[in-house]
Amino acid sequence: MADPRDTGLTLDPKYDANGLLTAVVTDAASGGLLMVAHMNAEAFAATQATGEAHFWSRSRGRLWKKGETSGHVLRVTEMRIDCDQDALWLICEPAGPVCHTGATSCFYRRVEGDRLAPAA
Repeated sequence: MADPRDTGLTLDPKYDANGLLTAVVTDAASGGLLMVAHMNAEAFAATQATGEAHFWSRSRGRLWKKGETSGHVLRVTEMRIDCDQDALWLICEPAGPVCHTGATSCFYRRVEGDRLAPAA
């Protein structure tokens, strides 16, 4: 018998040992992959409450609203959670470049053997 978390309709996020969920962000218009980040319960709640993506910044050790300094917020049009509720998919409308480098997506390079090349 499957775990009710896997098949039911009750929201019951399964945070990892560090209290985090992986969050994958795609562009609502193009479907393109924009970024991957992490959310704790506070970030998840803030995202639901505001409609704008919030994350737990592991490097800063604090809650972080995407675009809080750049203005490049991510307006969430839909949130989905995977079957065992340990990963999120945020479908968003970005208000500018998503990557801190100024690139549209954080995935602007591809791996070619032992080097990187610009993605097309």
